[in-house]
Amino acid sequence: MSQYRPEGISDVFTEPTDPGEQRPVVQGIGLTGWLRWAWRQLTSMRVALLLLMLLAVAAVPGTVWPQRAQSPEKVVAYLTDHPSLGPVLDRVGAFNVYSSVWFSAIYLLLFVSLVGCILPRTKVHLAGVRGRPPRAPRRFGRFPAQGSGTADDTPEELTRRATAVLRRGWRLLPFVPTYRVETRDEGDGTWSVAGERGYLRETGNLVFHLALVGLLISVATGQVLHYRGQMIVVQGSGFANSQGAYDTFERGTAYSPSSLVPFTLALDDFESRFDPETLASRDFTAHVTLTEPGEKPQAETIKVNHPLDAGGAKVYLQGNGYAPDLTIHDASGALVSDGPTPFLPQDQVYTSKGVVKVPDVTDGQDQVGLIGFLLPTKKTVETPNGPAYVSQFPEPNDPVLVLNVWKGNLGLDTGVPQNVYELDEARMTQVKDADGDPVILVVKPGETVELPDGLGTLTFNGLKRFVALDLRHDPALVYVLVFALLAFAGLATSLFAPRRRVWLRFTPAHDEGDDRSSRRTVVTAAGLARGDDVGLQPELDRVLAATLAQHPDGEANDGHR
Repeated sequence: MSQYRPEGISDVFTEPTDPGEQRPVVQGIGLTGWLRWAWRQLTSMRVALLLLMLLAVAAVPGTVWPQRAQSPEKVVAYLTDHPSLGPVLDRVGAFNVYSSVWFSAIYLLLFVSLVGCILPRTKVHLAGVRGRPPRAPRRFGRFPAQGSGTADDTPEELTRRATAVLRRGWRLLPFVPTYRVETRDEGDGTWSVAGERGYLRETGNLVFHLALVGLLISVATGQVLHYRGQMIVVQGSGFANSQGAYDTFERGTAYSPSSLVPFTLALDDFESRFDPETLASRDFTAHVTLTEPGEKPQAETIKVNHPLDAGGAKVYLQGNGYAPDLTIHDASGALVSDGPTPFLPQDQVYTSKGVVKVPDVTDGQDQVGLIGFLLPTKKTVETPNGPAYVSQFPEPNDPVLVLNVWKGNLGLDTGVPQNVYELDEARMTQVKDADGDPVILVVKPGETVELPDGLGTLTFNGLKRFVALDLRHDPALVYVLVFALLAFAGLATSLFAPRRRVWLRFTPAHDEGDDRSSRRTVVTAAGLARGDDVGLQPELDRVLAATLAQHPDGEANDGHR
């Protein structure tokens, strides 16, 4: 039975071949041999591609299940809703995919595989770049591109001319020679010129893979050092850059609270413009006051796609809306709520939904929940159930609040975090009129209305704007962009830079006794490309014509190197 012996295995040794002696024995490769074999497999291109595909597949669970770093409340809700499956997924790291052991292992193996694959190829490529073009073959008849001609010039003169043609710079980079050229005296007056181009193809390939390694390092660095926070800021107020001031906050594993620069940002005003015909947004501008440590307050603006640099991070304008300024007193006249409440836009005309939660400050009174809509520009429309209000324009030309009233227990004392934009109706009762229909409050700015069932009063003081800001700090973003551009440039170069070799041989075709006027030189040429190259023959014709002075400009038929 034949035995397979992988590369690197020790030689087979046998005892003398007497009939009674032992059969040939294969010596084991040992731990070192197996490690060498494993390293060769890991650093092969096919394994690198396999790991790249595996990394993409491993990232899918992070888009299916909520992640603790981004939405810890959603993870808690999932574990509550799925008591059987949730703990199993938690044990395997489904809620911490990008920091899990198995995802990190794939990431590191891909990094090692790429580095181990690139370094040997780089060494071979550098040796090839420093090498000399191969000398002209003895016969040109077997090459895919061929050409020939005659000239009255001597082989030495044609050699100098062919060398100049081949070394002429690339049209986009005139200082970069097109070919590396080597001339040889083959004896008996015959000269040959060998030209080689296309090392940029392999260079581009290596740049592409090196850029992938750079991207892996940059993305990993960004995941470790980054932090990101979102907050809503109402006109006339502001926030200090501390972790507790954000509505949501996510951070990398190496994040430290000391990395937050203690600046303050206040929203002074907000401007918006809309197309009166299509209602499309034209411009959003947040006018803010930025105060950095040791600096005087400065007036700044934040626009969409024009973030503000503050404290080593960028502050983006993510959204905007309206915040009705409400004052609410309970039945005893005690003040229970005072200030703006953000309502979130739901459509193009800024029909905004919001919730106002009114706790009890007087014993024996119900808690109140108000849920409804803000209509920036009210319009009355007829429906089968009677007239209804809608918004017809996003600007506050005729704002109105339309609210439903609930009473009972808001659940604020349970200790469980609540979404401020949702009303937990489990322990609440909707207030209805004598006919059993839900009570609807319609309030305009400056008006005060009585809450039903003697729950108190509500005053709509006015309408303010709010902005949703997104602060991001990622020191690797610039490097990600640079390496992404390098990867694109390297890939384009490796795909479009042809690898070609061109040879020309100049053989004298005269006798020693002939005068100079009868001297002629036979010129033969051949070309070879790596793979199919439709531009090889035109390139060879161009070089041959320029050498024979039939086409003095000698410009290439293609612009690739």
